[in-house]
Amino acid sequence: MKILAIHSSARVDGSQSTRVAQDIVAKLQQRHPQAEVTVRDLARNPHPVLDEAALGALFTPPEQRSAEQAARVALDDALIAELKAHDVIVLGVPMYNFGVPAQLKNWIDAVARAQVTFRYTENGPQGLVTGKTVYVALARGGRYRDTAADTQVPYLRMVLGFLGMTDVRFVYAEGFAMGPDAAQQALREAAEQIDTVVA
Repeated sequence: MKILAIHSSARVDGSQSTRVAQDIVAKLQQRHPQAEVTVRDLARNPHPVLDEAALGALFTPPEQRSAEQAARVALDDALIAELKAHDVIVLGVPMYNFGVPAQLKNWIDAVARAQVTFRYTENGPQGLVTGKTVYVALARGGRYRDTAADTQVPYLRMVLGFLGMTDVRFVYAEGFAMGPDAAQQALREAAEQIDTVVA
């Protein structure tokens, strides 16, 4: 088993979403001692945004790209290759202003590429990144699970499924901003969920 852990918090240290993601990885390693783990920390190594220059590079035929354009596309190519090379994906996802972090959106924009990770057919879109299990560690200051304010879960389920990753398992760690007792409860509840979803 090859595990790719993606930490999308803006925090280099002290991130609760990273902590819960690491707990998921540790549980997976308990069950699969030979598993290989790759960590991509998007705070330490942020991916560039999808801007006009990047779009121009992507839509330029490879043989016509400038050296700068080729280098920009290569950054996305590396993330796509990394994603495809792993069996299990573990996403650490904090909630920022009711959405996912910009760091994670940049990663998604990099790996979502027509004819490479998805394609359109006469029957609609088809995801090409299949056969993977995704664990999502959600860390929130408040409690939003199963409410209209939780835009993260529908978005992530949709976009990951669009790419072909339909086995997506969520772990909720909520209430970190509601006092020390609530924060400890959030970690206890997350640990219980991890035992369930990893099993």
